[in-house]
Amino acid sequence: MRKTILLLLMANISLAQSLQKKLDSLLQAHVKKDEAGMAVLVMKNGKTLYKEGFGFANIDAQTPITPLTNFRMASVSKQFTAACIILLENRKKLSYEDNLLKFFPDFNKEVGSKIKVKHLLTHTSGILDYEELISDNQKDQLLDEDVLQFLKTQSKTYFKSGEKFHYSNSGFCLLEQIIERASGQNFVTFIKANIFEPLGMNNSTIYEAGRPMPNRAMGYARNKEGKLVFSDQSITSATKGDGCVYSSLEDYAKWYHAIVENKLINIDKELKKINHQIEGTKNINYGLGWFNGDGTKVTELYHTGSTCGFSNVVNIVPDKQFLFVCFSNIANNHAVEKLIRDLLRAEKIDDTSIDFSKTLSLTN
Repeated sequence: MRKTILLLLMANISLAQSLQKKLDSLLQAHVKKDEAGMAVLVMKNGKTLYKEGFGFANIDAQTPITPLTNFRMASVSKQFTAACIILLENRKKLSYEDNLLKFFPDFNKEVGSKIKVKHLLTHTSGILDYEELISDNQKDQLLDEDVLQFLKTQSKTYFKSGEKFHYSNSGFCLLEQIIERASGQNFVTFIKANIFEPLGMNNSTIYEAGRPMPNRAMGYARNKEGKLVFSDQSITSATKGDGCVYSSLEDYAKWYHAIVENKLINIDKELKKINHQIEGTKNINYGLGWFNGDGTKVTELYHTGSTCGFSNVVNIVPDKQFLFVCFSNIANNHAVEKLIRDLLRAEKIDDTSIDFSKTLSLTN
């Protein structure tokens, strides 16, 4: 028995060393000197196989990216917003079947009476994209309550609620407002007290303009000449429910452990209640802030996050204790994911079956 355990231990060490060397080489070639970059984490069977940062979190200050660097999660934030809703539903503070009028009595009656919390959680509400309603004269960053004001007077939707999938930042901004009304607390206070603090995610926070943020990565984008330029904020980057969480590799690993160990919430159980198979796909569902599929008869969770200065991806397979994370402070930098995944598959570490390129296209 001891000999078997020793052999397994040696095999794991050898695998980690091989992966470390190959991923280091790949990412060093991908991240240019004196530019922004990325942080990558790979775990399998509960073991950390890779955890490294490359490039600068702040180019001007030449602050290096580390596993403690806080990246803007963009739409990866949606899983945290959904988790807050799950907690409130489990505590009987709301129901997935509640409609918008319960929380927003002055919402358009025809629209508000038909759209339910469950529709917001699956992107099947049909509610209008708030981005299309922004005035050309808008200068200040929008907040979730501004999105509510935009939407509550609208008398039309894209389609009948529950009918089909249409990716919606509007829906998650409304969920943020629902959390505040159902809990009696502001969103920042609630998510900190009910998710970040219980899990020891002490480095994670919510963006609020003007508030200092430790270990913060600044965002960048490439101009027409391919040069990186500062691109950290936009008019739509201050809404909290759809994309304002900042987190690090170290803290996201704590969130991963909470998911696979069913701490706080049981995501498998909740997805059986709230999930929607996306039309035109063979095996892709959306529910509770996650694209998910069961092509191998196990739950695969996946989400990207894209904004003016960041590109992120997270992938969790709870039954296999698999985690893949890539956080980048460069916009439109998702191409590196395929390179990393190809390497992980060649090393027989990644055997997920969900169509990742398809899920990315569904967020546009």
